[in-house]
Amino acid sequence: MTRTRRAYLGAVAGGGLGAIAGCLGGGSGGRGTGDCDIGDEPTVSELSAPTLGPDDAEVTVAAFEDFACPHCATYSLEVFPDLRAEYVETGTVRYEFHDFPIPVDDRWSWQAASAARGVQDETDDSTYFEYAHALFENQNDYSPALITDLANDVGAPGCAIQADALNETYRPVIEADRQRAVDRGAQGTPAIFVAGRSVSPTYDAIAGAIEAERR
Repeated sequence: MTRTRRAYLGAVAGGGLGAIAGCLGGGSGGRGTGDCDIGDEPTVSELSAPTLGPDDAEVTVAAFEDFACPHCATYSLEVFPDLRAEYVETGTVRYEFHDFPIPVDDRWSWQAASAARGVQDETDDSTYFEYAHALFENQNDYSPALITDLANDVGAPGCAIQADALNETYRPVIEADRQRAVDRGAQGTPAIFVAGRSVSPTYDAIAGAIEAERR
């Protein structure tokens, strides 16, 4: 059963709760809360991948990314918008985002991903992609305050999202995504699959693979 924060809070209220490829590694640590009162919270073990495009689209494109990977930032900011305009918004492609923390950064590869999943859980998939875009735009400036401010900017509860980041609330979901990437043979990020086949994370390669599937 999916354990979202909404389900958790509802259970508490009702008294029903029991207890461009190439990024390869790195690390940092630390913890800060700013003006938010951050407490512990239970982890969430299930949450579907955020998607854009119709469920019955001709082609499915799956992207596996690490929020601390600069190659992923380049892909998400420079390649994905064109793919979205050409293929997702026209209904040709169902686009899935999956987490693949290598991790490039021992802290933010996990915490930024957990914050983004918190935004998804609090709002919707479209807002998730808006928040993910903002994270990649500010990749060099990650901090608890930034995580919070960007969440507020997209209409999500900033302090709750900061708590998701610092507690790594969605780590089981992210770890499951990471294992899916490993099972598919992904060795770096971004890892892009068109109809299940690995392709280079360039617009031409992905568009070519999409067009090949449509023939």
